[in-house]
Amino acid sequence: MSAEESLGRAEELLARLEATRSELERLAEHDDAEKALEVLNELSRLAKEVEEELEKARRAGEADANS
Repeated sequence: MSAEESLGRAEELLARLEATRSELERLAEHDDAEKALEVLNELSRLAKEVEEELEKARRAGEADANS
């Protein structure tokens, strides 16, 4: 996967992360603790995926620079 593809994927994940964060805010207003915990777990998973994609992009960028 190229650096550009990884960055594109990271951007998609960041958009999902933002939407999920908004959902968490909505749940907080309605005191739905059980659902909020599920959303927090989803936020954590998405954040890890973003981190992985950014790392892939960094490695791909370094590989391209060394070619």
